Amino acid sequence: MTSDIAVLDETTTTSDRSRRVAYTVLPVLAVLALAVVLRFWQLDKIGFNSDEAVYTGTAASIAGNTTLSPYFPIFRAHPVLFQMVLSLFMQGHVSDWTARALAAGVGVLTVALTYFLGRRMYGHSAGLISALILAVMSYHVIVSRQVLLDGLMTLFATGVLYCVVRYSETLALRWLLATGAVMGATILSKETSVALLGGLFIHFALTPAIRIRFRQLLLAVAVMAGVAVAFPLALSISGHSTSGQNYLLWQLFRRANHPYAFYLQVVPGAIGFLALAAAIAGLFWLRRERTWRERLLICWAIVPIVFFTLWPVKGYQYLLPVAPVVAILAGRFIASLGGSQIAAGNRARGMAIRIAVTVVVVGSLLVPTWLTINAQPTGQALAGTGGVAGGREAGVWLRDNVPAGAELLAIGPSMANILEFYGQHKVEALSVSPNPLSRNPSYTPVPNPDLAVRSGQFQYLVWDSYTAARTSFFSDSLKKLIIKYDAVPVYSTGSSGTGPSVIIYRVGAR
Repeated sequence: MTSDIAVLDETTTTSDRSRRVAYTVLPVLAVLALAVVLRFWQLDKIGFNSDEAVYTGTAASIAGNTTLSPYFPIFRAHPVLFQMVLSLFMQGHVSDWTARALAAGVGVLTVALTYFLGRRMYGHSAGLISALILAVMSYHVIVSRQVLLDGLMTLFATGVLYCVVRYSETLALRWLLATGAVMGATILSKETSVALLGGLFIHFALTPAIRIRFRQLLLAVAVMAGVAVAFPLALSISGHSTSGQNYLLWQLFRRANHPYAFYLQVVPGAIGFLALAAAIAGLFWLRRERTWRERLLICWAIVPIVFFTLWPVKGYQYLLPVAPVVAILAGRFIASLGGSQIAAGNRARGMAIRIAVTVVVVGSLLVPTWLTINAQPTGQALAGTGGVAGGREAGVWLRDNVPAGAELLAIGPSMANILEFYGQHKVEALSVSPNPLSRNPSYTPVPNPDLAVRSGQFQYLVWDSYTAARTSFFSDSLKKLIIKYDAVPVYSTGSSGTGPSVIIYRVGAR
């Protein structure tokens, strides 16, 4: 009899384990598989944009690539944590796909971490729906398909939230110290993430029930500083400390590149209107169940939104750490739907309501995301939304057809970076200001372009639709040089919808 009971218990345990796997593990794996497909599909269909070229070139320099190191020094502007990790894959051949694959992999890890965070805060169903929303969210997919610093920063920032949640639940010092360490890694990924500290400060200030002793706070801050100080320390040891200072001054005093309403106009559509609506609806619908958890998420999102709205420099990808927060709040709301039906014993109807709403919300995200990653590249895309049409092809032609030592003059530094990465020739830019406070210190101005062309410093002039759409003044200035010095087109590539994306002119070719 005892033997029969043991066999029965073992069978029951195996059956329960199978159901648990089917209910938890398999759906999560399916979500991650979808995240992989959307982030790796045709990953290198179009070449790099300017930032991607700089970060990949920096990684190659760290790896000891002597071909790219003259154009992309190791210490340029931002911290180099992502570039250092990427350099491990740049020991041999430098390829677009390899660099973007690392960024895409980081994006998939963020989806997985969002599931664990959502599950910790609101249960398995909420975590699963949150991960699914982030997996198909256009904002996160598009940015994580690029070699940018924001993807790794968002992964660590989501990790900070997870550590804060664990500390708030347990008040264990180890989780507070873990928060400091992961926050340090977040800052080390991209220095602008220091703004996220404001959200943590407000959260703890408004939540007296979660107490932090002053000594414990000092320890956590010390851990964070110990991790984050790695970059300025490396700058100081290498003798490049002035590079970081000059870059900071430039960021503080450069003029605005977008209006204050930029994020309001661009980000909601990229995150998804229905996902945003679900997140906001949950805050009202479930307001009686509001705890410190919602306060933490709201503070974490509001502070960077306000900061970067007021900050004069605005990049499409800067608000990426907000994406997991929106996904979790939306997942919380959707997971709560049908609760009255389930409580009344009609579990099937309650589940049907959740599934239907999930399908609608996810479908509203998946369709535009799929269309975006399969769209034909143009030269008019918003900076930070993908590669630049024609840049890679022009750079390869430059590498294979232009004599070594020849220099080029482009409209702006964005195309100059791309051509230097692919073409391995020195490329200067017309639009770089001679005023040190008005330019990126990484770039060199051309004080007198007319004299430089006339004296033979530049043998080729480069026009591109991407930069021309952003600065008609310098585009016209380049065209004047083309006419004045009898430059003729020797190469053109791509299509901006109205003509070639990139045209390379040879000075005096007639």
